[in-house]
Amino acid sequence: MNGNDFMAWVLRSPFHGMLSGGMMLVTVTGRKTSKAYTLPVEYVQEDGSLWVMSKRNRRWWRNLEGEATVGLVLRRKSLQGVGRLHTDPSVVQSRLAAYLRHMPMSAKALGVRMENKIPNPEDLAPVASDLVFIQIELLK
Repeated sequence: MNGNDFMAWVLRSPFHGMLSGGMMLVTVTGRKTSKAYTLPVEYVQEDGSLWVMSKRNRRWWRNLEGEATVGLVLRRKSLQGVGRLHTDPSVVQSRLAAYLRHMPMSAKALGVRMENKIPNPEDLAPVASDLVFIQIELLK
């Protein structure tokens, strides 16, 4: 069992509460393969959307270009949403600042200095250039 498999198991289990406040499972369908890919991701909930950050060098998010339906396991509930990809540098930089205000423990790993719980603006642009954000709106 690898790390992703273990996280998926926990997020589907009665023990999900340890992680569900900031992690969920996302299932995307491959555009070329039509294969379903499920992975654990960190998220921030803001303004009625779930926001997920990914490094540009990962491939899973490319299946969301032009928006796509995604499956979710959020707080142990199976849900569906629409994923919209945000790659514009100014949008990514703005989302990164908001993300780090919610998840300041991620700042150090990303190389962003926090000052009074606010990300250092000088650090955001170079870090944001390596990231994308996925906005997920839940379907009713």
